[in-house]
Amino acid sequence: MENINTIGFWGYPHPDIINKTKEKYPNATWIDLDIDFSNPKSNILPESYCKIIRNIIDNTLYLKPDLILAPIGKDKCDSGWFASKILKDMGFNVITSIFEDTDNKKEIIICKSKLPLYDKISIITANIIHQTTGTYCPARIPSKEENTSSNPNFTPGFWGVPPNDMEILKLFPDTTHIYGWTRCVEAGTPADLDLEMYVNPDVPTVFYAQAFCSKTQIAKYLADKYNGLYIDIDDYASNSVKAKIEAFLRLN
Repeated sequence: MENINTIGFWGYPHPDIINKTKEKYPNATWIDLDIDFSNPKSNILPESYCKIIRNIIDNTLYLKPDLILAPIGKDKCDSGWFASKILKDMGFNVITSIFEDTDNKKEIIICKSKLPLYDKISIITANIIHQTTGTYCPARIPSKEENTSSNPNFTPGFWGVPPNDMEILKLFPDTTHIYGWTRCVEAGTPADLDLEMYVNPDVPTVFYAQAFCSKTQIAKYLADKYNGLYIDIDDYASNSVKAKIEAFLRLN
C-alpha cells in the first residue's frame, strides 16, 4: 500500500472518491487546501488572481500532501482545473473528480440555524469530509430549537463562498442565513446553479465573492436584482469594506 499520510483537497470532491480514499487510508490527515494558512508564497500564480486558488498552490508547495483530491468541474471552477494540471505537472499525486449531481439534496439545517455565521460556515466546510461517514465535525448539527427558518425576526443573508478572510463573518448577527455556493455544499449539490442563485428577496443580503473569481458575475447581478450589498475582496478585508458591511447591516 502507498505511504499516504496527508491528503489535500479543495472544494467538494466527489463523495464516492472521498469515501474510497478514507477507507483506503483511514489514518491519513486531511488538509483543506482552500484555507489561508499564511504559508510562504510560491509565486507560481500572478498576484492578480483568485486568492483561494493561490492558497491551493501555495499550501501544496509548502505542505506537500501525499495525495490531492481535486474537483475540476462546475462544482469548483476552471481555475481549479488549471491548478490540478499545474500540480500534476509539478509531480504531485492528484486525483481529479467532477461532482455535478443536483438530485438527492440533503436538508438545509445549518444555513438557517442561530449559530454564529463563522461557526455555520466552518461546520459546513468541515462536513465535506466528515458527513460522508455520518459524523459531523468540528461541532454538531443545530437542534430544532436553533433552526430559524420560520422565524420572522431573522435579519440578513450572506451569499457566497467561504471567504479567505473568515473574520468578516463575525460582523454578522447569529440569525444570518446563508445562500450561494455554501448553501449548495450543505445540500450536497455544489454544482446546483439554480440553488446557488436562490435568495429570499425579503432578506437584506450581502453578496460576497473572492476578487478575480468568476462568481463575481453572479454576485454582482444578484446584488443589483435584490438591492443587496455586493462585496469582492482580494485577500483580507480593509476597514472601508468592513464599514460598508456594518453600515448595510445596521440600515437594514
